[in-house]
Amino acid sequence: MSSSQSKKNVVLIGAGIMSATLGTLLKELAPDWNITIYEKLDKPGEESSNEWNNAGTGHAALCELNYTVEKPDGSIDISKAINVNEQFQISKQFWAYLVKNNLIQNPQEFIMPLPHMSFVTGEKNVNFLRKRFEALSKLHLFEGMEFTDDPGKLKEWIPLMMEDRVITEPIAATKIDSGTDVNFGALTRTLVQHLQNQGVPVHYKHMVEGIKRTKDNRWELKVHDLDSVKMKYVTADFVFIGAGGGSLHLLQDTGIPESKHIGGFPVSGLFLVCKNPEIIKKHHAKVYGKAKVGAPPMSVPHLDTRYIDGQKSLLFGPFAGFSPKFLKTGSYMDLFASIKANNIVTLLACGAKNIPLTKYLIGQLMLTKEQRIEELREFVPNAKSEDWEIVIAGQRVQVIKDTKTGGKGTLQFGTEVITSADGSVAALLGASPGASTAVKVMLDVISRCFPDEMKKWEGKIKEMIPSYGQKLLDNPDLFKEIQASTDEILGLGKENIEKELETIQS
Repeated sequence: MSSSQSKKNVVLIGAGIMSATLGTLLKELAPDWNITIYEKLDKPGEESSNEWNNAGTGHAALCELNYTVEKPDGSIDISKAINVNEQFQISKQFWAYLVKNNLIQNPQEFIMPLPHMSFVTGEKNVNFLRKRFEALSKLHLFEGMEFTDDPGKLKEWIPLMMEDRVITEPIAATKIDSGTDVNFGALTRTLVQHLQNQGVPVHYKHMVEGIKRTKDNRWELKVHDLDSVKMKYVTADFVFIGAGGGSLHLLQDTGIPESKHIGGFPVSGLFLVCKNPEIIKKHHAKVYGKAKVGAPPMSVPHLDTRYIDGQKSLLFGPFAGFSPKFLKTGSYMDLFASIKANNIVTLLACGAKNIPLTKYLIGQLMLTKEQRIEELREFVPNAKSEDWEIVIAGQRVQVIKDTKTGGKGTLQFGTEVITSADGSVAALLGASPGASTAVKVMLDVISRCFPDEMKKWEGKIKEMIPSYGQKLLDNPDLFKEIQASTDEILGLGKENIEKELETIQS
């Protein structure tokens, strides 16, 4: 098939990290395709991708304890940790390719080296962390991970967290210096600007209000121009719904069989943000703890150094909340509008199964600022309320679906890609680890939706992602080669870490 015959008209809904990533990949693989982005807000990356609406963690399972589960026999299941780590390596390779080829510049604006740590208290949790460390540290993907239960060593690693701490039970942490802080808002804006430079039109303040099949099996989008109050009708061969919390409604509107029996449960978040520069200077790491009983995985408490707008920041959270909105800029009717005849049984089954989660969310909603500061003091014992302010983070719509393992109404705490049987429409639902694994997720979308093109694209994909088609876990030499190359290009090498630490100490 000639390129003119295979040329497609592609519409990406939403100008977040997922659409920006998919658009950038497709522009490299099929530069002659017509790609258009529609975004209802006036700029890119303003919802979940925005730097104030997520944790900014380069999720590689270096510190996130919910990616490693203790089995009934006491051993640690590290399969999910390996999978998440491999996926993040794919993202790093793609970003490095873009920087190396001058398609984007200044990687320090969106990614910075930062130690990742896990921190626990209590004998049971310390034993768990030690076993987790022993299981992970022997793998080259987690090379350099350290463990200590020595309070003296912890004072070196996390001085702010150890200051004025009264130790009455065992305490321990792991640390690995190859972690990263990622500003997904800045990355999104960079990728979208790159696409615009490549001739991709991005229509802001344009809201897609409907999608329906045409007689020739294409898609007609009803697009509301919010400035002129006009309605446009756009036809596409392929539609990607990357509208964050708004994706579910649009997916349902397509009417494809794959959209049935799926619901969404919105969870909002809050962070405490430090406004005292002297305190911010004392901490240099992302430190993750263990989630409380009944808490959803994305509510794992963590104390994070962040780089936002060129400045070092310090955040703690997230605190979970509830709003029926599916987006921060959404409607209070979003949840109710998502209830359909084909998913109401699924939603009711989910409600019956998740009463502890409901109680947890109610409890979180009722917390005062001082109660939130008390939770912060588990990480920073001498924290003062006047040094911290509350910032409302993003909305996350967790997927509810019927599964073989979980049964009817299973709440999924992860990313779900839904595609039509003919591959002409795809939607991304869910969240964590989300943006960190965007490149792998979007490659999955491409392979599902464009199977006929994959063979001719394979060479280009391997140029962009050298490990494509291989498991880095099975190729230690390839992993070390790729890590050294991407770290150098993205400015994540050891010399950068030492320079940052010198700046902090001075």
